[in-house]
Amino acid sequence: MSGCGQLLHLILTAGQREDAPQAKVLLNQIIPGTVGHVVADAAYDSDAIREQSRQLKARVCIRPNPTRKRKKHYDKQRYKHRNVIERFFCRIKRCRRVATRYEKKACNFAGFVWLAALMTSTF
Repeated sequence: MSGCGQLLHLILTAGQREDAPQAKVLLNQIIPGTVGHVVADAAYDSDAIREQSRQLKARVCIRPNPTRKRKKHYDKQRYKHRNVIERFFCRIKRCRRVATRYEKKACNFAGFVWLAALMTSTF
């Protein structure tokens, strides 16, 4: 996702898979120095993701997981901007095919996700 709430990269996974391992793959696709901040919720709170974000020369704003023994600091004002990502998902789920996942093949579903993202993008 970009700062403007537009889709940049997409990885489809099974519904029961965790999201955090995919974040590492997505962060690998970013060129160092091109992103200013990485903002994520508590599901992405791991030392590996934080370190990988720092290697991209990005400031990290990840809410600490409640189970973490030593709570990490995060900027609460910047964390409020995470709603841009949530609004993006709400916009693409207005497309019925994306919300209900009628497509049986992942490549077809991914195509409709990209189409919905293009149709709902803000310029």
